[in-house]
Amino acid sequence: QVQLVESGGELVQTGGSLRLSCVASGRTGQYYTMAWFRQAPGKEREFVAVISWNGRSTNYTDSVKGRFTISRDIAKNTMYLQMNSLKPEDTAVYYCATNISHFESDLYRDWQYDTWGQGTQVTVSS
Repeated sequence: QVQLVESGGELVQTGGSLRLSCVASGRTGQYYTMAWFRQAPGKEREFVAVISWNGRSTNYTDSVKGRFTISRDIAKNTMYLQMNSLKPEDTAVYYCATNISHFESDLYRDWQYDTWGQGTQVTVSS
């Protein structure tokens, strides 16, 4: 079993930056596909970014390309999401997720992930 805990969400102004963290614990001797999703009020949860088991491959949804960067520190069992040039439409609860049977950066649907964190709120004021 793997447990995920996100942190780093807060209120920030338009154009600002935040770095979210997701710490994995439990079955951390092996490394898997990890991703960030977000859910805004009244909307479905959507894919944001995904990273392969070794951090060498990443993919992003179009709306965050060039502004967000996903990364991971294997030694610290931690995944990050650096968010720059934030916009009000980035306001959402951000979740990290992992699939403990997969290793590449090619999973974009929430149903493809089997372990989730509790979420961290990001609010971007206009």
